[in-house]
Amino acid sequence: VQLQASGGGLVQAGGSLRLSCAASDRTFSWQHMGWFRQAPGKEREFVATIRWRGSPKYHADSVRGRFSIHRDNARKTVYLQMNSLRPEDTAVYYCAAGSSVIHSNRASQTAYRYWGQGTLVTVSS
Repeated sequence: VQLQASGGGLVQAGGSLRLSCAASDRTFSWQHMGWFRQAPGKEREFVATIRWRGSPKYHADSVRGRFSIHRDNARKTVYLQMNSLRPEDTAVYYCAAGSSVIHSNRASQTAYRYWGQGTLVTVSS
């Protein structure tokens, strides 16, 4: 599965962005999808995940209530709607796919087999 992330950019604090991740493979519909991010000088961290059916969804504490993951299997695309952005949300955002994601490993990078190239989000104060 090849993944192409897009939608990043420069936004002011309090603003919104929507990231997209398009898959090339028809097996997308059976993949659980996730978003991770890596800020400068920091480890890559989990942001959100969504099961292949579209639910359940799970968001990291740091973004819960501000970010929302959803997917459109017909379009082979997963989205990350980001609202109320903060400077600390500045990072490269990566989408990832895996067929073996379960409840206990859903926030672990090792659960996801396929990764997109990343899209940069910069939030100015």
